[in-house]
Amino acid sequence: MPYQLDNPPLDAREKLYFPEIFRAIGLVARTFFRNAFFSRDTNPDILERDQRLNRITTLAYPEEKAPYPSAYRGLHRLVPRVDGSPRCVACYMCATACPAQCIYIEAAEVPDDPIEKYPKKFVIDELRCVVCGFCVEACPKDAIRMDTGEHAPPTYTREAQVLDEKQLLRGPPVSYDHDPWLRRDSRLPARDLERMRDLARPFAQDATDEASQTPGFSVRALASEARAAAGAPDAGKLASRKS
Repeated sequence: MPYQLDNPPLDAREKLYFPEIFRAIGLVARTFFRNAFFSRDTNPDILERDQRLNRITTLAYPEEKAPYPSAYRGLHRLVPRVDGSPRCVACYMCATACPAQCIYIEAAEVPDDPIEKYPKKFVIDELRCVVCGFCVEACPKDAIRMDTGEHAPPTYTREAQVLDEKQLLRGPPVSYDHDPWLRRDSRLPARDLERMRDLARPFAQDATDEASQTPGFSVRALASEARAAAGAPDAGKLASRKS
């Protein structure tokens, strides 16, 4: 049901426009002098800031940057294996799930392997991306993540915002004990293959659906890693202690 808008006609004072102009000039002057004579506390912890100094809310970017939260969906990356090759098997699940249709993939067969495929071309148009994370959730191999904590860098051309597989393949490698290539891969020397199997880790048995489908993108896992890096106790351990 549509609602009624209260839109009365302008009175004599509002028709002159001068009072509103003076108010705008006063706001600009007040902000200018506040920024000129006061400063702000740059402590990233909001609760620990000195409120007497926080009279300026504008960040002095790029010298000062606001910290991203642990669950921030950063720039995409293709997750590598231990040997440096992408975990992606070119199944097109991410491209199918993408609502913005910003992912383009060309598949190719892995030499000497009639089963496995790899992305011969993997392109993401960051200008069309809506940062929904559907590609990360749809990937069955944990081959694409948004855990970089970075935003798309500024560029002067649209072409520079189109990232290919060479730019996307980066970050720490990931390996799991159920990865099929660790069971049938004969392209690697036996010693290297055994090392990859030793580095593989299983899925957590008590993982949430989000963590089991997209490990590394779990909000709980990221928050736990952030607390561990900061030296704070884990919430799960605190709960177990209280119980």
